[in-house]
Amino acid sequence: MADYPLDELGGRTPLQVANTPNMDELAKKGECGRLITIPQGMSTGSAVANLSILGYNPRVYFQGRGVLEAASMGVKLGPEDVALRCNTICVEDSRIKNHSAGHIATEEARELIKTIKDKLGSEDIVFYPGVSYRHLLVLRGGRFSASVECTPPHDALGVPVREVLPRAKEKEAEETANLLSKVIFDSKDVLEDHPINLIREKQGRDKANMLWPWSPGKKPRMRKFQERFGIKGAVISAVDLIRGLGIYAGFDVIKVKGATGLYNTNYEGKADVCLKALKEYDLVWVHVEASDEASHQGDIDLKIKTIEYFDKRLVGRVLEKIDENTRIAVLPDHLTPIKVRTHVAEAVPFLIYNSEKAPDGVNRFDEFSCAEGSFGLLQGDDFIKTFLEKA
Repeated sequence: MADYPLDELGGRTPLQVANTPNMDELAKKGECGRLITIPQGMSTGSAVANLSILGYNPRVYFQGRGVLEAASMGVKLGPEDVALRCNTICVEDSRIKNHSAGHIATEEARELIKTIKDKLGSEDIVFYPGVSYRHLLVLRGGRFSASVECTPPHDALGVPVREVLPRAKEKEAEETANLLSKVIFDSKDVLEDHPINLIREKQGRDKANMLWPWSPGKKPRMRKFQERFGIKGAVISAVDLIRGLGIYAGFDVIKVKGATGLYNTNYEGKADVCLKALKEYDLVWVHVEASDEASHQGDIDLKIKTIEYFDKRLVGRVLEKIDENTRIAVLPDHLTPIKVRTHVAEAVPFLIYNSEKAPDGVNRFDEFSCAEGSFGLLQGDDFIKTFLEKA
């Protein structure tokens, strides 16, 4: 939800414009600061950012989004398997129009992936359907390399497909890069005139006419969160990536009916499940994707609306019923500015409310107010250790 100042908003950010009385109240009662979630030179994705938030060094533990999403989907990986996130995207005039095929419905996408499996899959090339546009490709057999540079589709909006095809980082990865490029172009042939897409076209909706594999990796080995901090954790999210990261960290995954990853997600359901989980778990990690998706669309009004929904329908609902001695942290995982419609590597604002600590004088939760907070600028595992009081 963090952003840059926008001319359309009078030089303010969506977070500054949004009506957020609950987060502002937590900021007034708590302490604030900023956190570097993307280490210098690393990819600006959610996996890197959330590893940082949980106190895992991304330079050591980041092995691509695919392996995390595989864990969430219950897909078992061998030590030499390569897993990749695989989007259904929309391509027009040989350029990437959007990264999500207009946020295609899960039911439609599953039909497309079923056809892809029949036409392009094999014993070594396995496709798994996920949620909406987010799917999984696993390369098995041990001959494939994860040392391939793959451009995230949300970083290439409007760019010709041929300019952002997978590239081998070393000679041993050339076979894998070539295979992934073949999958991309072959998928266009399979999907372009698929019945699902012909219906979407007639209805004036974007086609899901190409697959885009990215973020390759092999199964990581992570020390469990409870082993590190003596904390029993649970994660609530609609996003496979986040759930998968939680699984590797030893968190229990709690699913919420109606959680979509979009503006229409079940905010109240997440709040209620969080409150219930806090009776059993020491830490509940609640993740909401809606503002990020609004940013990728470049929709200022929708982004403001998602921030307000988050504040009122989730944060506010939790605060109505939570024990006042419960410690609370609020933060984005990364900036997704409307201007660029993708993630950037800049520090995010955060607040920590702890009834045993004196407030630091910050009165609002936004990018610039939090920069004046007592925590200053944190990085590495400083944030999680501070929050858990494990420093």
